[in-house]
Amino acid sequence: MPAAAPRQVERFRAFNRFYTGLVGALDERLLETRFTLTEARVLFELGRASRLEVLELRRRTRLDPGYLSRILAAFEEDGLVTRRRSTEDARRVVVDLTADGRGAYRDLDRRSAAENGRLLGRLADADRERLLVAAAELEALLADNEGHDVSIRDAKSGDFGWMVERHGVLYAAEYGWDETFEGLVAQIVGAFAQSHDPQRERAFVAERSGRRAGCVLCVHENDETAKLRTLLVEPWARGHGIGSRLVDECVAFARAAGYRRMVLWTNDVLLAARRVYERAGFQLVASGAHHAFDHDLVEQTWSLDL
Repeated sequence: MPAAAPRQVERFRAFNRFYTGLVGALDERLLETRFTLTEARVLFELGRASRLEVLELRRRTRLDPGYLSRILAAFEEDGLVTRRRSTEDARRVVVDLTADGRGAYRDLDRRSAAENGRLLGRLADADRERLLVAAAELEALLADNEGHDVSIRDAKSGDFGWMVERHGVLYAAEYGWDETFEGLVAQIVGAFAQSHDPQRERAFVAERSGRRAGCVLCVHENDETAKLRTLLVEPWARGHGIGSRLVDECVAFARAAGYRRMVLWTNDVLLAARRVYERAGFQLVASGAHHAFDHDLVEQTWSLDL
């Protein structure tokens, strides 16, 4: 992997300076409390768990052992935490918040939620969604690869509403398509959820690190033809082959179900999806101009012999 260019490094540093200033990370005390940013992070981790061993707290915060020990000693002196030996392993130390510690955590949590709500409140709904999608993508790009496994499973209750909502939000943000596209997806997904033949139709959901990352449907077109529909990969999960895995899963199911071909309908502006279809062996069989979703588009039909 090539090293980052100096200009890329400087751009990233500029973003870091902007963001740390925006959220008050440089303030001597966080959110007008008596805690520093580091102390508040430790308190947050303790407040969001019923109990934490020191080793796990170190893993979550990535703090130097000596530094973390000094913070916990100060918390203990102030009556915010207690430390005790684990009953399962006497070599391990467990940290618990006291009643005062839980009160301090709740105050910090309330202040943090209010401040983040204030920042998001400055943005329009569409811009908030763009920000949250970008933040998730940034987190996925910078996170350690460990534990970021991808799995494909059958869709279940709760997934179908998510499919419709994510299609509507993402296609509006990325292509400017209007609500008629979300309505079309709602019809497709709703019809599947209400009635489908599990032997010949299937809905798949991809998960990465336990989060829903993509979806696709395989539906009955006629006795010989299956149709691939509603392929989607979340922006934060792209670049990991999830789209190809979903399409491959769909094709494998259609082949096993006895179909002789698989078709799909798309639009030429969906370049990433088209590349996935081409890699899977689909061939373009028809195209034509049309107006849909408040845009002039070129619709395409692709086909794959099974």
